[in-house]
Amino acid sequence: MFFAVALFGGGLLFLSAHWVGGHWLKVRSLPLSEVALCLQMIAIIVALRWMGGLYRGAVTGAERQVWLSVFTSLVATLRFVAVVPVLVYVSAAPTVFFGFQLGTAVFETVGLMWMTGRLLPQVTHSQKLTWDWTPLKPVLGFALTIAFTSTVWVFVTQSDQLVLSKLLPLADYGYFTAAILVASGLMIVSGPVSNAIMPRMTNLEARGDHTQLIAIYRQATQLIVVTAIPATLVLTFFPRQVLWAWTGDTVLVDKVASVLRLYALGYGILTVGAFPYYLQYAKSNLRLHLVGNIFFAVLLIPSIVWSAIHYGMIGTGWAWLASNIIYFLLWTPLVHRRFAPGLHWDWTWRDVARPSAPALLVAAVAAWLVAWSPNRTWLAIELAIAGVVFMALTYWPADRLAFFHRLDTLRRAKRDVA
Repeated sequence: MFFAVALFGGGLLFLSAHWVGGHWLKVRSLPLSEVALCLQMIAIIVALRWMGGLYRGAVTGAERQVWLSVFTSLVATLRFVAVVPVLVYVSAAPTVFFGFQLGTAVFETVGLMWMTGRLLPQVTHSQKLTWDWTPLKPVLGFALTIAFTSTVWVFVTQSDQLVLSKLLPLADYGYFTAAILVASGLMIVSGPVSNAIMPRMTNLEARGDHTQLIAIYRQATQLIVVTAIPATLVLTFFPRQVLWAWTGDTVLVDKVASVLRLYALGYGILTVGAFPYYLQYAKSNLRLHLVGNIFFAVLLIPSIVWSAIHYGMIGTGWAWLASNIIYFLLWTPLVHRRFAPGLHWDWTWRDVARPSAPALLVAAVAAWLVAWSPNRTWLAIELAIAGVVFMALTYWPADRLAFFHRLDTLRRAKRDVA
């Protein structure tokens, strides 16, 4: 089934590359044949990463998070770091860049396939199963719900880039995607946490241990707050400094610093707002998640299209931020009330707002008072120090809260024994 989807979706993207390059993108300086070749390589990369999702799921289900985290870090290093010397010393042509990314995608898929083969039991030829729907039927509804909501989520999170790719010249669209790349990096922080806690929470739910499930849920929330919120504050309050330290490109800084601020704050809210999904996943009940995604899509996509047409990339940034705020404030309480009554306000205050408040206050003051170095190297060091300070300010109350959570759990256990 995965291979059929990869073949159909990747093949469709591959065959439409010339049309997209010639009729959708506003190509002005690159040869159309080169743009089409890049789009075809992107199509193959998408198909490979889709297949990799199947094997990644097997590794995650086996709870081999340590290996998966190391391997994911290796792939990310190849994708985002190792490509830099290739661009500097070999060629900065788009075909070279996407050719390197294609090789990385092949390496990632083969590596995940290899580990999945090691984890699965050895099956002799006589034991191999023929195709049968029976094993899929019990989980088919759940899986289709995930597939549908994931598709909706792709349209929701990529609609701004889709619309702007049509409206903006390719060069300006490149500036915009640079800002999105930096802001969406916040989701990379939450990815390993979700990969670790979802199998564990599902296991606890299967055993009926709701108390421990909620304890892990809250502690994982605090972990995300400690790691993602400091980075969010750096990108939100100091976008110009981040972009200048990263690229040294004054044009890029002027064009997208404000856009980066809006998207970073939206993604920061999203990293915390994604937690109700983990709870629904553990409960194997995604009905509310399905409704919520449809609501989010109905809210965001029209606002993105209207904002992009009338206000360009800054308009899409405001639409993205406003939609995430509305979703977090209105939808998260409903999910908590359904699956963990009485949790929401305690979770919002003790696990999210209270740890974030000191760092938020200090970041606001620093944005007003601090004079940053014009030297890019020193500026990067200063931003790193600011991030460490913000992390310490969020860690201190969060660490205390974890201690109180452990005391609460211990008191509950003693009461149950009594």
